[in-house]
Amino acid sequence: MVNEDKPILLFDGVCNFCDGTVNFIIDRDPHKNIRFAALQSESGQQLLKKFSLDTENFDSLVVVHKGRYFKKTSAVWRVVRWMKFPWNLLSIFIVIPPFIGNFFYDIVARNRYKWFGKLEYCRMPTPDIQERFLT
Repeated sequence: MVNEDKPILLFDGVCNFCDGTVNFIIDRDPHKNIRFAALQSESGQQLLKKFSLDTENFDSLVVVHKGRYFKKTSAVWRVVRWMKFPWNLLSIFIVIPPFIGNFFYDIVARNRYKWFGKLEYCRMPTPDIQERFLT
């Protein structure tokens, strides 16, 4: 079973936008708090099954931390909390009701392949960040 003591961000491994977002987070997470796994990976699938989440149709990133999971904007606001200043200040938006934030999140999620493209394969992390990626 995957250790959930540190937060794990599950992302769509073939989505260009998601890949760019992971790179953005890595550059702004100086304490290496967040680990990553593609939703399509063995670890990602294992965590999705644990929480009875869809293992085939990916419409959200998912954050797993200490036995709980968060999706869509709830996941986003938790991720920014672990990023360096000034990005961590965005976590104040957690007070926005999820139905409002998720409305906009869903628009981007539905159009992410059309707007940003799709990769042929899941990302392969470089050696310097390899330990932060679960397989």
